Amino acid sequence: MTDRAYDKDTAWTHAVLPPIAPLATEHRTTVCVVGAGIAGLTTAYMLAKEGRGVIVLDDGVIGGGESGFTTAHIVNALDRRWTELAKLHSQERLRLAAASHTAAIDTIERIVQEEGIDCDFRRVPGYLFAAPGHPSSTIEDEIKAAHQAGLELVHGVERAPLEGFNTGVAAKFPEQGQFHILRYLAGLARAVERHGGKIYTRAHVVDVDEQAEPEHVVVKTDRGVNIIANEVVLATNSPFLPWISVHLKQAGYRTYVIALRVPRGSIPAGLYWDTEDPFHYVRLSNVDGADGPDELLIVGGEDHKTGQADDADQRHARLEAWARERFPQAGQVVHRWSGEVMETADGLAFIGRLKKESRILIVTGDCGNGMTHGTIAGLLVNDLVHGRENAWAELYDPSRVNLTLHSASEYLKENLNTAAQYTDWLTGGDLDDVEKLPPGMGAIMRRGLTKLAVYRDPQGHVHERSAVCTHLGCIVAWNPAERTWDCPCHGSRFECTGRVIRGPATSDLKPVETATPGGAETATPPGGTATPAGKDLARTG
Repeated sequence: MTDRAYDKDTAWTHAVLPPIAPLATEHRTTVCVVGAGIAGLTTAYMLAKEGRGVIVLDDGVIGGGESGFTTAHIVNALDRRWTELAKLHSQERLRLAAASHTAAIDTIERIVQEEGIDCDFRRVPGYLFAAPGHPSSTIEDEIKAAHQAGLELVHGVERAPLEGFNTGVAAKFPEQGQFHILRYLAGLARAVERHGGKIYTRAHVVDVDEQAEPEHVVVKTDRGVNIIANEVVLATNSPFLPWISVHLKQAGYRTYVIALRVPRGSIPAGLYWDTEDPFHYVRLSNVDGADGPDELLIVGGEDHKTGQADDADQRHARLEAWARERFPQAGQVVHRWSGEVMETADGLAFIGRLKKESRILIVTGDCGNGMTHGTIAGLLVNDLVHGRENAWAELYDPSRVNLTLHSASEYLKENLNTAAQYTDWLTGGDLDDVEKLPPGMGAIMRRGLTKLAVYRDPQGHVHERSAVCTHLGCIVAWNPAERTWDCPCHGSRFECTGRVIRGPATSDLKPVETATPGGAETATPPGGTATPAGKDLARTG
């Protein structure tokens, strides 16, 4: 049988994924890749194609992590903008960054062609235009910064080719790309296996140990079935190693997306972005991956730090209002979703070894450009594993220190924000009485010195877990749109009943003993059964 991607309402959920067996026995391999998103599968593909033994592990289905929530803009027009990056990096580093993202677009196109992947890949132009009230000089400055980075083909046009509204002057980025992310990942997974790699899902990795065996790394899963490898790549959006250092240099942000039906051909194919903060991003896609009279207009934006807002409905409504004002032909909203991006202090991903001699490599910090950063990871990690020099290695080194005055300011701001979240330990709860909690909703409640994450399921059963994130001890917050508990410090996420679904946390929210009206003590396991309340008390590319 085949697996659907997941039950989230994205534009990609119709995709059928190849059947993947769960991890059942211990294996030895050359490289173990943890994470079956674009970074993990591209890395595995590059390694397998060169004959390296490689095993990919994921605790869900292929593309079931943040890769599956992208809008799949494949670009060298980076989200942080070249004007901003020019304040953070030398011209040499800018040119390396631009060259690497351009190479990533080319690499995706080549893989699609060589492996025969049917994923609607196409080259399209990208257009950056000024938001209302923003001067046209913003666009002129971006063009100059893009040229400084070596993107000489970027140029100004009088307006983006949109009939619904006049964008004013725009920067045109030629030869960008787009595709259907899950169909691409499905094809990539098949290619990995065709080249000799192995993929196992439903394998939740909880630790990697460089000391357990000489010259090997032991990858430990929650079921006690291990992988022993020469080297390990953690490609899980926000890896659990290193425990602290990388997470001080990046922060998780949620970004929101809607997809509306529009008549096919009524909007020119392209990628569109404005300069609002947070900015809007737009593209087209086929409906359910097939040609037809309509297309999907995919519109995103309204970002906020993970766990620090609970107004997803309002954010989706603002996106819809923005879209309808500019695209009057837009019809029904057929999909709404959100995703998480990891923003680093200097606008570039962390890709490489934890430290110089480590056998553990990480990929994180997509900065909203996960399609290209994930592909860059495949190219760079493959060279690092083979002991080859790569001009991008220092640029993306996870241990790099590149704190200009501007990036130091960003670093300080994000860490002050993170520190402020620990004051949630001192506040009261969202509710003072569990009886006030509606079905299908969650809330933080205080019980003495303890804070609880309390969820009432649609059947009326109450699930209580500790509200303390199992990564570094922040108090989680309820996300009503996704029905998850989100950590406002480092972006970990948990199902409504406490099961961990996103790192850097690796373990579930801890169970708590709850006193029932009759005086008995009970505890609810993650995803387990609770008893009825009242009788016996869970961003682009």
